[in-house]
Amino acid sequence: MVIVSWNTRELLLQCLVSVRAEQRRSELDLEIIVVDNASADGSAEAVRAADSDVVVLAQSENLGFAAANNLGIEHATGNALLILNPDTELQPESLGRLWRTLVASEHIGLVSPVLLNTDGSFQTAGFQFPGLVQTFLDLYPLHPRLMGSQINGRYDRGDGRSPFRIDHPLGACMLVRREIVDTVGAFDPGYFVYSEEIDWCRRMSEAGWTILCAPSANVIHHGGQSTSQAPDRMQAQLHRSRARYFRLHENERFRSRLRSLMDLGISLKRAGLPLPSGGRTIEELQAIAGIYEETWAGASDD
Repeated sequence: MVIVSWNTRELLLQCLVSVRAEQRRSELDLEIIVVDNASADGSAEAVRAADSDVVVLAQSENLGFAAANNLGIEHATGNALLILNPDTELQPESLGRLWRTLVASEHIGLVSPVLLNTDGSFQTAGFQFPGLVQTFLDLYPLHPRLMGSQINGRYDRGDGRSPFRIDHPLGACMLVRREIVDTVGAFDPGYFVYSEEIDWCRRMSEAGWTILCAPSANVIHHGGQSTSQAPDRMQAQLHRSRARYFRLHENERFRSRLRSLMDLGISLKRAGLPLPSGGRTIEELQAIAGIYEETWAGASDD
């Protein structure tokens, strides 16, 4: 198990309590590795004091989510990897249900739970790989019902019991076969934060692995507790990471269409038409479009 933390001490400790409780229920052997990304809140020291069996890899600088997880993966010795955010709480029986789903067939490479909000309401079961429509709706969010629908690439929780295929989960909780690292590699460290799980799952899918959601496994995800500490910087990083994903996985025709969609939205906003933009100004939307262009034009193909 690998948990990457950045200034989330109390949530991290709460997460570890839920992990130990699930370990006792499931009777699975767990190796817990916490990679602390240069937290200033004493997270590393607090974890060592609370649970001496946890391996703490305290970093002197923030490596980013992907690179820090890769460091934890390098130290892990198990035949499966649970990638877990510190702002999560495993709910009863979730770990065992994830494990049983993963080992049910050799073609299953990754299993995720249904994520719940802090109040227990449904958060997400998974997503389709992002495309033109989802990206446009990220910039210009329309009716909430549409935003949470399959049109925007969202999966519901099915019958609540039977595992089903998804393109990718939110990266807050993912149980992955160790062979995945051997066949498709670990996370791409070119993503500092955001979209690294999408890229990873895209590579898994292209290599023939099946990705599932196990809706009987529930995990509370308090959500955004690290990234909310630097919202403006993280918003820019969100679009930079998404642009990287499209550069690596989509062709120039796709990127040209996305440029046209973003230009259309900005033109409609400038003309005063009632197109929602999540509170962003025209200047902010232009800056986002600039991030995409900079990422696509200024980076080498890697």
